[in-house]
Amino acid sequence: MKSFDIGGMQAMDFDLIIVGGGLAGAALAVALGKSRLKIALVDGARPQKAAGWDTRIYAYTPASARFLQDIGVWERLDHARLCPVDYMEVHGDRGGRLDFAARECGLTELAWIGEADLLLTELWESLTRQHNVTVFAPAAPARLDHGTHAVELTLDDGRGLSAALLVGADGRDSWVRQAVGIKTHSRPYHQQAVVANFRCEHFHRRVAWQWFRADGVVAWLPLPGNMFSLVWSAPDEIAAELMALPDEAFCQRVAAAGGCRLGGLALETPRAAFALRFMRVADTVAARVALVGDAAHAIHPLSGHGINLGFQDARSLAELLIATEPWQDVGEFGLLRRHARARAEEPFMLQYATDGIHRLFASRNPVLGCARNVGLSLTARLPPLTRLLARYAAQGPHETHILPVF
Repeated sequence: MKSFDIGGMQAMDFDLIIVGGGLAGAALAVALGKSRLKIALVDGARPQKAAGWDTRIYAYTPASARFLQDIGVWERLDHARLCPVDYMEVHGDRGGRLDFAARECGLTELAWIGEADLLLTELWESLTRQHNVTVFAPAAPARLDHGTHAVELTLDDGRGLSAALLVGADGRDSWVRQAVGIKTHSRPYHQQAVVANFRCEHFHRRVAWQWFRADGVVAWLPLPGNMFSLVWSAPDEIAAELMALPDEAFCQRVAAAGGCRLGGLALETPRAAFALRFMRVADTVAARVALVGDAAHAIHPLSGHGINLGFQDARSLAELLIATEPWQDVGEFGLLRRHARARAEEPFMLQYATDGIHRLFASRNPVLGCARNVGLSLTARLPPLTRLLARYAAQGPHETHILPVF
């Protein structure tokens, strides 16, 4: 490993610096495990496995599961803590309904539901087995300088790192994005996602439910056994009410929101709430810098696609970097533009489709109320369209055409 001076201090030279060791950043580092690249991973802390069930639950698409399998992580997970989704019901606020069945869509499952820390700790375990990754944690970036041939990063403890390419995988409030000066269009939803896990009286049959209601969008995601995870995207005032309720009253409120179809509920994890906002960046790449995951796009959770977009960002960038020749500059702007073009369609379509659905169901206009529910019901009567929508959501734009629609 080379060393050089930044401000008179000895520093270390890498091919790639990844700022942010969350799911997208760690997955990118693991995906590059067999590459020739020397990688630095910078994060504020090493992940810790929760003692019980993690409140943070994600829906992983089949495309994400394949990516994680390709990089050697999926098979190492404890699958007793993962639950496949065989069926999904989407209910409008005035009787509209749309159903998705995995088998009818040519899929083995619509998604996998699992804990964030289950996957994150396994990704970090994989990193410890890699010869080409140096982890800096706990550490935080303090200063970023661009040179003609390298980007130089100074950490908060004074250590210096240099590389041909820096990747910002540091979340929707990305320090890297701000340091580079990439502009964003951001708009608050004035909603919070209230999340918690429950034990339920009746088995969910591996069904996921989503209800569009006057008090927000309620999603029940099946977990192993008689458990499910709640994501209630509620207006700020409703979210405050939900967070303030005693546990028993909260369970009753959640059960009632789903028509009590799983019987009585008991909290398995403490509840938490996260503010929601729409965010789109002016560009996902700059000179010697690329953004992945939530640093590149924030999306409303009603689609369940936030982390899946991040995994596909990591897959695209890793494939591009692995394909480079030893003499090629991995931070060359033309190369980064190829990655940006490859990842332009899916985030754009899902962000604006999700935002449009949110706006449509948030409107109290009675005409729109009727139209949106009629639209759900009409879509349900067109099985080829329903299958295509499910395949796009599960597989992404590049693989959807492989399976026949009819």
